[in-house]
Amino acid sequence: MLARLRPYLSTAALALLIFYFAVHAFTGEGGLLRSNQRDATLLAKQRELAQVTAQRRDLEVRAQLLRDQSLSADLLEERARSLLGFADPRDYVIRMKP
Repeated sequence: MLARLRPYLSTAALALLIFYFAVHAFTGEGGLLRSNQRDATLLAKQRELAQVTAQRRDLEVRAQLLRDQSLSADLLEERARSLLGFADPRDYVIRMKP
């Protein structure tokens, strides 16, 4: 009986191999049936990229304001006073509880 099936064994093995790859092409991690999940992941990553890009632009603007060429003396004085707690004798200081 095995002698009769021997010519078909290579064909059966090839058919099983094709079936295996076909199943994984549809249901595997990168399969065709997972396209909705990939689209949702792509959309989430695009939103995250937009958020990180906006944060980077904000940081670049802040860094630009700290450079010597564009440093505002008034802005620097105001920031130093608020951080250090100093005030000019001519200033009105209103203390508030945090």
